[in-house]
Amino acid sequence: MNDDCIFCKIIAGTIPATFVHQDDEVVAVQDAHPQAPTHVLVIPRRHIPTVLDLHAQDASLLGRIYQVANQIARERKLQNGFRMVVNNGPGGGQTVYHLHFHLLGGRPMRWPPG
Repeated sequence: MNDDCIFCKIIAGTIPATFVHQDDEVVAVQDAHPQAPTHVLVIPRRHIPTVLDLHAQDASLLGRIYQVANQIARERKLQNGFRMVVNNGPGGGQTVYHLHFHLLGGRPMRWPPG
């Protein structure tokens, strides 16, 4: 846990959030500033700053993240389509340096994004 990280604080329960999912490895919360009717952040409990900080041994964690996102997408009836987004670094739009995945759905997604 990183004491300066907002997501670590949410996971620890010191900052309130609307949890959609919680297990030993992953949490999912409603985004505080949603960009789509469904905007859920899927976050590993372990503090991993960026995608570039992932290692081969994190493969099962990434699989778990996608399982959780899949479950939420089904619960939210997003079978028509949704988007999973990971921002990495300042040029990629990352503002919170704790790896997290945006699950966006409930409206048509356009291309290219951003």
